[in-house]
Amino acid sequence: MIALGCDHGGYELKLEIKKYLDEKGLEYKDFGCDSTDAVDYPVYAKKVAKSILSGECEKGILICGTGIGISITANKFKGIRAALCTDCFCAEATRLHNDANVLALGGRVVGTGLAVKIVDTFLNTPFSGAERHMNRIAQMETEE
Repeated sequence: MIALGCDHGGYELKLEIKKYLDEKGLEYKDFGCDSTDAVDYPVYAKKVAKSILSGECEKGILICGTGIGISITANKFKGIRAALCTDCFCAEATRLHNDANVLALGGRVVGTGLAVKIVDTFLNTPFSGAERHMNRIAQMETEE
């Protein structure tokens, strides 16, 4: 199950990503928003993060105008590793190396075609499981 969330700046791109997920037969839960009316992205980032931490969803996709604010908010939750990706290389690397569980996109930054390719790469790249990457993730999760 994939959790989706966006603000008004990511709404249109979210609709395109939903089409892709439907075409692939992938299950998702849409946590909003539901229009281009102005809303605050932290509301949706928190819903997606909580759904992953509870086990309701396995991964998440968050979209705001730039992807920055929504990813910062999601990363406030221990256990969430949200990666803002603007290309397929970053999407692949963050899955392989960071076991990222949330993809963040900028609806005003990345075009639809590229965004769908980034989503596809993110969802289809497994974590490498390499010891050095597992150690780094453990360090990320440790509070100082």
